Amino acid sequence: MERHQVAIYLAAMAAGGLLGVLAPGAGPGLEHAINPVLGALLFVTFLQVPAAELVRSLRDGRFLGAALVVNFVVVPLVVAAMFVFLPADQAVRVGVLLVLLCPCVDYVIVFCGLAGGSRHRLLAATPLLLVAQMLLLPAFLYVFLGSGLADVVEAGPFLEAFLFLIVVPLALAWALQAWAARGGAGGRVSAAATTTMVPLMAATLLTVVASQVPEVGDSIADVAAVVPFYVAFLVVMAFAGKGVARLFRLGVPAARAVVFTGATRNSLVVLPLALALPEPLAVAAAVVVTQTLVEVLGMVVYVRLVPRLVPAARGV
Repeated sequence: MERHQVAIYLAAMAAGGLLGVLAPGAGPGLEHAINPVLGALLFVTFLQVPAAELVRSLRDGRFLGAALVVNFVVVPLVVAAMFVFLPADQAVRVGVLLVLLCPCVDYVIVFCGLAGGSRHRLLAATPLLLVAQMLLLPAFLYVFLGSGLADVVEAGPFLEAFLFLIVVPLALAWALQAWAARGGAGGRVSAAATTTMVPLMAATLLTVVASQVPEVGDSIADVAAVVPFYVAFLVVMAFAGKGVARLFRLGVPAARAVVFTGATRNSLVVLPLALALPEPLAVAAAVVVTQTLVEVLGMVVYVRLVPRLVPAARGV
């Protein structure tokens, strides 16, 4: 499954789209399944980050500095340049902001590894990136939306997402790591859990797409209008990520990891936030899911092009 995971993810999204079209009534039920499936996926992701490795990663100043700069300095500037050209619909704008301002923490590790990037560095930095984006996202939204932020976004869903999608999975993962360190049953359970990464990712993509296809409805024009922005973002961030990696004088694997973390966004984790928005802003969730569809296809291209953009022979 790991060798064919890209094809599996594409097939899962296609199946989700077909299910959403053929059984639109299942959408509300599938929405309730998003958080449990996503929580399980993040648990398995965190399980691959030993607590000791996380502590060591915090000492990798240059890589962490590059990852933070590309995600929380460069990306907001790129989004700001795009923001004035976005459709005027507030729901569309909120959806784009939610998804583009948050770095990915799940399948980016897979695609980074396929392109020869330092997936271990990126994996160890995942909890830090998650915490940073949850702390900074409200501030970024305030900058872009101004005083209207309070009418759009409530603090409750943010706190709930942080607790159930970050704190709980991370705590459970570290508890299982401690059990596994003693050997015996704990080690077997941990080993079995790590083999579920690809199926859980496929299940998450299928559930997300199937639940949101029926929601698009009359908003298809607004949703389609953001596709060029998502494509442009992928193009710009490929070169911006390389520039940041060069600035921090990173080696080739680390530089490729910076390119991937700058380009991939956290659509799966921010989707619950979009789903919690008031009814007039309901289309924001579909805007977020659309980014997932564009990005996964973009990652297939990235896997081939990033090694050429950051070649091993010449470094960065």
